[in-house]
Amino acid sequence: MTINPMNPLHALLADLAVVPSFSSFEERMHPVVRRMLEPVPGLVWHEIPDNNLVAYIPGESGRGPVGLSAHLDKINHFGQSPPEVLPFQMDDTRVTGQLDNSVGLAICIAVAKLASTHNFPPLLLLFSEMEEQFGLKHHPHLLKNGGSGLYSGIGAGRISRYLIEKQLLPASVMTVDTTPLFKGKSGVALYSEHWHFTGVRPGKKEKQRTVRIRDELLTIDPGLLLSNNTNDYLHYGVELNRDNRHGIPSLAIEPAIHPYHEKNESVYLADIERAFRDLIRWLEMTG
Repeated sequence: MTINPMNPLHALLADLAVVPSFSSFEERMHPVVRRMLEPVPGLVWHEIPDNNLVAYIPGESGRGPVGLSAHLDKINHFGQSPPEVLPFQMDDTRVTGQLDNSVGLAICIAVAKLASTHNFPPLLLLFSEMEEQFGLKHHPHLLKNGGSGLYSGIGAGRISRYLIEKQLLPASVMTVDTTPLFKGKSGVALYSEHWHFTGVRPGKKEKQRTVRIRDELLTIDPGLLLSNNTNDYLHYGVELNRDNRHGIPSLAIEPAIHPYHEKNESVYLADIERAFRDLIRWLEMTG
């Protein structure tokens, strides 16, 4: 299948998936993301530590900003001499390559590029380093400085602390990633209860707001699989609610991926488009 330049997700995925932005080398993705978002009216970049990217996009006044989160890092399955351009393929139904988390990043960027023409709240783009723990566990020698001082979720933690320090708190955070839960079948999952993994008891405000967003998304797309798994939505849920004052919901919407954490990951185009449409509809109604 020829990549359709008129389809924003096709073009974005093709450009993002080939970048060898492995864990601790996320800066390789920065110029690509900045170039893609350059045309977005009013976008302001925030400089934060190390390999993370944060941007603010204005939206309808009177509505709290929504954080759209995706991680920049990929797993290095190629060893000490990886290709400068990673393999990527697209056919009539799937894309194949290093798609965790090129898919989430493409969806977030595609949504952001629609902000000026849709009734969205302000957006905070939260693009994090070191979401993956695979490299630290299996081949730390392939990371910068042997992975010294790094840990999974360090990027989401740094971003959360920056948002708190600068009083840029989002009304909610929606992480976009890929899920292994469908084991080769098509589907989109919604993760909505980080406390089942983090063990942190949510405050009343956080829980009520989380349930409201969950129900909004299920109204939009009743076929979403409700579940939970590990990724950055856990870290945002914990870090942004440490004192239980803010009550900031942290959820994740995730197209199916299979195989998972391997060299040739595959994602259904229909699932990518579905998550994209769900996010657009939700952003138009939330606030």
